[in-house]
This record gives sequence, structure tokens and C-alpha cells, in this order.
Amino acid sequence: MSYRGGRGRGRGRGGRGGGYYGGSSGGRGSQGPQSFDSSKPNTGGDNGGSHSDLVELLRRLDGKQYPAYHDIESSTRGWVNNIEGYTLYIGKAQGDPYAKPTRCRVIVKGDTAKFPPVSHQNKVRSVALGDYLNRVFYQSCKDMGANVKAREANWNGPKGGDIEISMPTQHVIEQSAVRILPNGDICAQFTVNLPARGRSILGYKAVQIFDQTLPQLVQKSLIYTSLDANVVTRHVLNVEDQEWVRSNLEIRGLVAFVPDGAVLPRMSGADDRPMDDNLKDGDNSKLVRFHSPDTLRVSFDLPNMGKTLAGIGIRKGITLIVGGGFHGKSTLLSALQVGMYNKIPGDGREFCVCSSTAVKIRSEDGRNVSEVNISPFISNLPFGKQTDCFASPDASGSTSQATNIMEALEMGAKTLLIDEDTCATNFMIRDDKMMELVHKDKEPITPFLYKVKTLSKQGISVILVVGSCGDFFDVADTTILMDSYSCYDVTNRAKQIAASRASNNGALAASRASFGNVTPRCPVGTAFNPNNGKITVRSKALIAYGDVELDLSGLEQIVSREQTNSIALALQRLTALENGSKMTIFQVLTQLNALLDHEGLEALTNGQFDGSLARPRTFEIAGAINRLRVDGSFVQLK
Repeated sequence: MSYRGGRGRGRGRGGRGGGYYGGSSGGRGSQGPQSFDSSKPNTGGDNGGSHSDLVELLRRLDGKQYPAYHDIESSTRGWVNNIEGYTLYIGKAQGDPYAKPTRCRVIVKGDTAKFPPVSHQNKVRSVALGDYLNRVFYQSCKDMGANVKAREANWNGPKGGDIEISMPTQHVIEQSAVRILPNGDICAQFTVNLPARGRSILGYKAVQIFDQTLPQLVQKSLIYTSLDANVVTRHVLNVEDQEWVRSNLEIRGLVAFVPDGAVLPRMSGADDRPMDDNLKDGDNSKLVRFHSPDTLRVSFDLPNMGKTLAGIGIRKGITLIVGGGFHGKSTLLSALQVGMYNKIPGDGREFCVCSSTAVKIRSEDGRNVSEVNISPFISNLPFGKQTDCFASPDASGSTSQATNIMEALEMGAKTLLIDEDTCATNFMIRDDKMMELVHKDKEPITPFLYKVKTLSKQGISVILVVGSCGDFFDVADTTILMDSYSCYDVTNRAKQIAASRASNNGALAASRASFGNVTPRCPVGTAFNPNNGKITVRSKALIAYGDVELDLSGLEQIVSREQTNSIALALQRLTALENGSKMTIFQVLTQLNALLDHEGLEALTNGQFDGSLARPRTFEIAGAINRLRVDGSFVQLK
């Protein structure tokens, strides 16, 4: 396998302005160190010098009180290790052994790292290479025991001493832990828990970290000659080919593709690795690799890997995934809902791709709703409550699902992914018997069944898992059957069944009507100031925003805590919106997306050496904004 030129999109920027190396401004790591006297450091300031200066300083700090660690801070000048060919930058040192670890950055010169320029010649390859190096750095930390904290027997025992870098997932996403700068330098960002005994500095232990452990990590994980070149090449080109297939869906009239041989089931609900293909005798499960039906099979000639990839092509329009319980319907949809992210080789879902504008829709009882026009689905509520500017701190299943659809459309979604298991039944369907008992004038909800065809006519595709209601056969363009994890095209049979039954007049009538309006909304900047100034990401699905808990569990396409970290930072940027701003949420986040394209994730952190970020889509950022329980967060643009 060899590199081929010219593939992918243009390169992204790796830093802000000229400040790739330190903070938002400052000197380049490749420059020689300024003179530094380790006996007279700039206390609590931005020091820097040679690597030997840092070692000597740490020795002098041994036994001093913990806050003296501030003397090693070097956010712009850096500690230059000419022998190993890198510069170390140390951010604001932690104030005590129990505080958050100290953020650090290493810049390895391109002529030291020696990665072939073709390996990072465009944005896709650069992201893929950075992802691979992050994985190697993370694994090297584990293998060397560098990520193990000192075990403290008591208050006076040793503490800290561990090096941590962001833990990679099965997905290849732009991240801030390791990235390739435009000039070919490698930037790695991690944390060091500065060692102590009680509150006294363990200076010689710190010397061991920075003089022995860190140089070994750099050599093992960030230098091309230390790595298996074939594995590096395979990783980068595999990821680029995945992106190429995704970019070709539109011109092929497709919204998704799943290759033959894909492993869709995961190890467990808590383990995103692929199910083991070598199950032992007596296991109740059996791995069935995906195989496409002949009638829906399409193929792609991969530009880098030099082979033809065949699989199912899911066409634009309305696609049903049907079948009995536990036969693989939701497993297929689960693979599609993360199909906008590339995967690592060996994940099993490589080349299982979906439109980048696909959004998973579900109901969310109790979610916050702010000024959303849900009238295309819900109107004539009791007591005259309006639905063209609907707000609620405690939405029902049906109103929350209507809101999720309208918010997705507001942000430009072109494909909706829906599983009936997580839907409000009264929002999805309403059968003839119920319509006869409860007249339509007394029912505020227009079921999704009656609106899905009008959505399709406006260019919105729908992939729907359904196992309990055949009424959707009337409106489906394609019907896929999952039987014991095997896939079959049953479109013709479904249409025959629909034609043999009495037509659903309500669905047919609604399909001839317009869908309704998506009303744009403008976020109000002052509403997003956290009232106590503190913002903490507690988990992938939970942000403490001031004294408000922001629940993101309904945003199923967030795949890492690092994405949530970025979302929390993006929320804070809304406070900069001017009073009376007429920028819609779509415009605000489109502008932010362009900034991230230009400056990378550094744009969110202002040079704080934050290696804990991964890039979220605008859909998930908008989802977080929409769910934040604050008063007056939106006004509709009339």
C-alpha cells in the first residue's frame, strides 16, 4: 500500500495565527532558548530555557512547598530539548496535589519527527495521522506505567507523578491531543500530575518524569522511524477512503452505505469494540457479518486501497427497517447513526457511512423547549396554548419528539434516523379505530405517518426502524427486513401488502398537503452566562452549567466526552452575542464551524494547551444549546 497524492480536502490550520507553539502569542519552539538562571526563576511567570535548565530548576525545587511549581511554567518560551528535538511548554501549574493536573504541550520539529509530507498533505490525512499518534501515545503511557499515580498511604505519602493523554475511541475525529501543524511539526497535549509528598515538591521524581519518561514517550510515539510505517500508512489511507465513500453518497443518490462483511454488533452496551468473531462453544450469541441483498447492492472503487467495496446502498427517500424483535434492526440503525464519523481499521464498521447531515430523532420526556414552531405536527392544544412558538420546561414525549425534528430541520438536517423503540407512539401513528372514537378535531397531534411523505418531497430522507405498524408500508420507498441479522429486500412484498389493504385516507390526504414552516430562532447571548461562573463536564452526557444541569443523553450521536468538553466551551461563546442580535442559531454555528475549520479546536481554548477536546458537529452543539434550561434563551426571527 502506498500514498497517493491529491485526495481529500484542503489542509486545516493547526493553530491560531502564528502562535502554534505556545499560547495565543509567543515564540516558536524551534528557536533557541533565551538565557535562563535556574536559581532566579520568574516566580509564577513565563519562564523557559534549555532542557538542562528545567532539570536543574526541578532539583532546586525539591522539598519546597507545592506552589513553587509555578516556577516551571513556560507557556510561550518553552523548555527546549535540542538532543531529542522537541520543545516542552508547561501551562499554569496546579496549585496543590489534589487540583486538576498541569497541562503540557510538546512540539516535535518536523525534521525530527520525519513524517512524510504525503501522510498529512490534506485535512483528512492530517486528522487521521494525529488520531493514530494519539493512540500510540496513549498505549505507550499504559505500557510504560506512565499513567499510574503514586499510591498514597496517608496524607504525607507520595502523590501524583502520572502522565495522561486523551483516551481514543473507535472513531477517528479531529481532536486536540495530538495534531500535525501546517509546517509538519507534531503537537502533543497531555497532563502531568506534578509529584509531591504531602504538600512538598518531589523534585527528583519530577526530574524522572521530564528527563526520562517524557523523552521516551516522545521517541516511542511521535517519531516516524519508531513506528511501523505500513501500519501508519494503512490507518491514514483507510480513513481517507472512508471519507471518500461518504463524500460520494450524494452523487450516487444515497444517504447511507453498509459494506458486505461489516461487523455491526458491539461487545456490549458499555464496550464499543466489535463483537468477537471467535466465540467459544456454548455462547448464546453468534456473530453474523452483514451481507447486502442483490437488489440493493452498490459498489465503490476505493482510490487508495485499490479494491472494489460492495454493500447495501440506502437510497434517498423513505426507508423502513423491519423484522422481529432481537433480529438486528436497531443494531443496523445504531451503526448508521455514527456513520458520519470515520472508524479505526478493525472496528468492523469501517465504510459503514451515512450522510454527514443525518440526525437521530427520539422522544425525550421532560426536556426543555425554547420558542420552537412545532405546529406542523401539533396544534390546537387545550386552553389555547400556542404551538407556533412553543416553550416548555417539561415537554411530553410527543412534543419533545416534534421539537427534535423541527430543531434538526432548522440546523439543516437532510436525513432523519428514527427507531420506534425510542419514540412516542401517539406521535408516530394513529389507527382507524382510534380516529373513529376520538375525532381528529379533538386530537392536537398530526402523526409522523401523515407527514413523512411531505418531508420526503422536500428532500428530507427518513430511515425508520419499525416492527409494530405496517401503516408505514403505504409511504415507504424501500423496505429492508432483518432476519437473524441477515438483510433482505422486501420492498415489493411490503407494497403488495399495502395495496391489498384499505388505503389510509388520512395518510394519503396529508401527503398532498404542505409540511409547514420551520421558523428560525436567534439565541440571546445574555441568557448563556453561567450564574455562578462555573462550568464542569461531569460525563459524556452531563454538563454542570452554572447551577443548571444540562442533560445531553438524548443526543445519541455524541461519541466521546472530548466532544462534550468542546460543546461546553462552545456554549460559553454565545455570551459574546450582542444584545438584539438577529443572527439565527444556524448562522451562529455555521460561523463557529468556519472558525474551527480555519483555526482548529485551539479557537475554543485560547492557547490553554487543552488536549481533552474533540470536534462535535453543529447538530450536537445546537442540541446542547436547545436543551439548556435558562429563561429567554431564544427569540423567533419573524
